[in-house]
Amino acid sequence: MGDEFDVGARLKILRQKAGLSQRQLAERAEVPHGQISMIETGRSSPSVASLRRILGGLGITMSAFFEPDETSLAQVFFRACDLTDLTGHLGDGVAIAQVGDATAHGLQILYETYAPGADTGEAMLAHEANEGGIVVEGEIEVIVGDQRMVLGPGDAYLFDSRAPHRFRNPGPGVARIISACTPPYL
Repeated sequence: MGDEFDVGARLKILRQKAGLSQRQLAERAEVPHGQISMIETGRSSPSVASLRRILGGLGITMSAFFEPDETSLAQVFFRACDLTDLTGHLGDGVAIAQVGDATAHGLQILYETYAPGADTGEAMLAHEANEGGIVVEGEIEVIVGDQRMVLGPGDAYLFDSRAPHRFRNPGPGVARIISACTPPYL
């Protein structure tokens, strides 16, 4: 999944390219002004939900943020090293890797890894899409609206992503999921 990715430096480049101050971006993204500064200077690592909200203020997806170069639509096969790391080094124990160019295909296929205790964050996610996945290793607690279930290997989920949702690894070992989302979210 490649070399180390500098989330702060990339955010600063895109913010400046958009002609926005840190304060303007913070207002657009509805986050504290200091949060943008802390991320850009490497003093803080945002959660997946926070980064997505900030990137929304710039009008770009996480996929475009982490994979600025276009991939070829002709590419059919992808080795593990070809997957795009969408989480960088966010420091929350969640790693998400994407297969190919989700935007070009209208389908996002993800390989998700959750360390013991890792969580997508207290803020529930919600977006215009449908998503589903199959647990291939460990346990993952999936919360969708007021429904909650711990899933194990071979168990699956499928839901309308407009419903507030969250993922958490309550188990002692690593949890891995193969998931898909359409239209692409991250």
